[in-house]
Amino acid sequence: MNSLGDIAAFVRSAERLSFVEAGRDLRLSASAVGKAVARLEAELGVRLFHRTTRRVSLTEEGALLQARCRAILDDLREAEALVTQSRLAPRGILRISLPIVGYRFLLPVLPEFRALHPEIELELDFNDRQVDLVESGMDAAIRSGSLVDSRLMARRLGPFRFVLCAAPAYLDRAGTPRHPAELAGHAALRFRFPTSGKLQDWTLAEPPPAGLRTALTCNNMEALRAAAIGGLGIGCMPDFLAESALRAGTLIRILDPYLTDPGQFSILWPSGRHMSARLRAFVDFVSARLFQAEEAGPGGCCAETFPPTPSS
Repeated sequence: MNSLGDIAAFVRSAERLSFVEAGRDLRLSASAVGKAVARLEAELGVRLFHRTTRRVSLTEEGALLQARCRAILDDLREAEALVTQSRLAPRGILRISLPIVGYRFLLPVLPEFRALHPEIELELDFNDRQVDLVESGMDAAIRSGSLVDSRLMARRLGPFRFVLCAAPAYLDRAGTPRHPAELAGHAALRFRFPTSGKLQDWTLAEPPPAGLRTALTCNNMEALRAAAIGGLGIGCMPDFLAESALRAGTLIRILDPYLTDPGQFSILWPSGRHMSARLRAFVDFVSARLFQAEEAGPGGCCAETFPPTPSS
């Protein structure tokens, strides 16, 4: 590929899904953007966009190329800034992957981050499925569990705890268990990991009895929380997810003395990629602001684990 201009036109078109809007961003005509993309397609021998009279959309090959080229262009812009010393503050787009419930712990601290680094534009992808950082073009991911991918660097952010809780109406109706053995006959609300399909274990000092009934399973922790508040049964969820409902009295914690294995969040980024100033600023910030209240420990949450190695 001989022209960075054609690559830049393609990447912006892929982001906007419009040659017209890409042209406005790049100060080119829509025709010039379309010709740049066509040159790139001819050189590669593949179609990068599906085109209709009303819209364009990425082909599978286009999506693969976009992720790689976007990261390359970001690295080139960062290298230019380092060489010329023309940019004193971190800037540019930063793409972060988080579990769906991650907004509950991250969004409250983002105003402070924006005040410190107003030239960094954040793109947050909330997704409980495993994301391959190397292939996806994401700069970093916040995940719980154990690091199993040697291609990634990681820094621990801190711990959280799991809680068992249920609505007052459910406990009035079914009784409040005081010991794990008393869970027999109760309705369990279970979380199913989106990637593997496995059910989340309830990490109790004594295993739940065989008589524990599964009333509902879902692959979304927010839905599980809503089901618990609605009185459908007993749910196991991270403390930061249950916190507001516990304060409001719409959920009540049970069996706290028997709960074990707190969870651990970390932030990860590809080890083979230059760590940009904006990524370093974000890693340093969240390391200092998130999950600092309790002691760390092993475990996992709604994101089952970190992305596996290719051989896994």
